[in-house]
Amino acid sequence: MRDPMPLRKDLGLLALRLGVGGVLFAHGTQKLFGWCGGDGLARTAEAMEAMGFRPGRSSALAAGLGEAGGGLLLALGFATPAAGAAAAGTMAGAVSVHAPAGFFAQSGGYEYAALLGCSAAALGISGPGRYSLDHLTCHVLDRPWLIATALTTSALAAAAVIKRRIAVTSERELTE
Repeated sequence: MRDPMPLRKDLGLLALRLGVGGVLFAHGTQKLFGWCGGDGLARTAEAMEAMGFRPGRSSALAAGLGEAGGGLLLALGFATPAAGAAAAGTMAGAVSVHAPAGFFAQSGGYEYAALLGCSAAALGISGPGRYSLDHLTCHVLDRPWLIATALTTSALAAAAVIKRRIAVTSERELTE
């Protein structure tokens, strides 16, 4: 009798990729195009600027692409390490915005953004499973070296963006 565990793991990864990737994709399209009740790029840029992400338009575009692009690629299981890292890095910026409100999303905290970021990173590390475009393309964009490179690059970029945001918001507080 064939061991059902690999099939179960691959189906579990598919379900997780579709769920996390779908949510991230929807979030990103809200920012980029105003879909699903979102604000679109112009209003998201204004909001990003107000939150201390400068320049606002570039920040909104990067956040939207990190979420929508990373989410779509995760759902498809394509370039999974890069997709997971891009989405996780984007969510790190969201965590920095919500952190002052505490952990729980109910009070405006970072719980939701952290869950999406951790899930995206975990998928980037674990790989997409058998039911994926990475599997169909013989994992050409899902190599072990790519996992470390993508996550390191994403973490460094997120740290730089968050550091810049902290500097902008601190400067704003001093002038007010």
